[in-house]
Amino acid sequence: FTILEKGPLAGAAVADWGHVRVFSPWRYNIDRAARDLLLSDGWVPPEDEYLPTGAELVRDYLAPLAAHPAISPNLVLGARVEAITRQGHSKVMTKGRDAAPFAIRWRDAAGQSQQLLARAVIDASGTWGQPNPIGTDGLPVPGEVEARDRIAYGIPDVIGRDQKSFAGQHTLVIGAGHSAINAVLDLLDLQDSNPATKVSWATRGGGIARLLGGGLNDALPGRGRLGVRAEAAIRSGRLALLSPFAVNRIGSDTEGLRVSARHADRDTTLTVDRIIVATGLRPDLAPLRELQLALDPIVEAPPLLAPLIDPNLHSCGTVPPHGVVELSHPEPGFYIVGMKSYGRAPTFLMATGYEQVRSVAAELAGDHVAARQVHLDLPETGVCSGEPLVAECSGGSAAQDADVCCKLDADAKADGKAGCGCSAEAPVIGALQKASCCGQAA
Repeated sequence: FTILEKGPLAGAAVADWGHVRVFSPWRYNIDRAARDLLLSDGWVPPEDEYLPTGAELVRDYLAPLAAHPAISPNLVLGARVEAITRQGHSKVMTKGRDAAPFAIRWRDAAGQSQQLLARAVIDASGTWGQPNPIGTDGLPVPGEVEARDRIAYGIPDVIGRDQKSFAGQHTLVIGAGHSAINAVLDLLDLQDSNPATKVSWATRGGGIARLLGGGLNDALPGRGRLGVRAEAAIRSGRLALLSPFAVNRIGSDTEGLRVSARHADRDTTLTVDRIIVATGLRPDLAPLRELQLALDPIVEAPPLLAPLIDPNLHSCGTVPPHGVVELSHPEPGFYIVGMKSYGRAPTFLMATGYEQVRSVAAELAGDHVAARQVHLDLPETGVCSGEPLVAECSGGSAAQDADVCCKLDADAKADGKAGCGCSAEAPVIGALQKASCCGQAA
């Protein structure tokens, strides 16, 4: 086997977000076969329940694995794959196709073009480096490209290397997933040391129940705590939550970025210094253009996998274990695994990818029975799209009314008001510091 790694080190994409602490403990982050291989070489495993950062994932796991004598001779760093095809066969040629080897075109670290022939190809290139733009239509909004010098995508290191760009600035974070929560919480940590730092958080969809997750009901405590901390910050009024918030245009001048948007059915303009876009990632399918693929037209995942992860159907972090059957394409011997296999869906866990690869490797080795067995127990998420957010409010328990979150919320609505503000169904306009029924943040 040969591993073509685009970056200068194994796990280069993970190293890019090395400052971020993942929400799954080590016991979910280490592949079983990798653990056995490392232990045979004297490796000391980390503590099972510890939540590592991306940098620790690389240092304590991926780097030792890449250096293992069973792997290192087959690892090529700085290898950028540009295209994959069947030798002598374009996408439209079918006669003799299955017997032709795959031809992988790539450039080495020196920029020289290379070609590798292979019996099978596993594309585990992920989606890092392919961020979704701001526009709700899947495109950059007018002015977004021009303002790139003041827009960061993903989770910038606002506490570390990128601190100068965000300290004392007003930053708008756009996104409704765990990446957005991480960025918001990091900015609030920066605010502790630099009180002039201001944070606004915009979600393109309405409501806060889904993005705050299952809280303490989540089987991954790190993921649950992210939601709990984010909710506490909103309740305390330390950040403004704008939802739903759809950006239409971005203008730039000496005063900052003028963000024109549709907020809660009204046109509005917000002036900020910086924007962090955490709206997810998408796969780069250009290198696969000459292969015969089957991809769902919505999420760009294999058709049998797509219904399990389609965010239009559910937003659960729990996905049934799956393998070679769900990942197969019309092109025999070609598989997309890992985050890229999910296309544009956002619910991927490392443990899921390990099971995918185990199944595919068993299939390639001729063990078709093992390839179709399930060897994975995934942790349950605490909430799915559409479930109400349960908030502990200071006004006492509510009566059996699904539309209220506590007694004060019920009393306010009985008086004809919109509510106290802590109900998941109540409209969220600006900061929630007026949600008086919730008292102090937990």
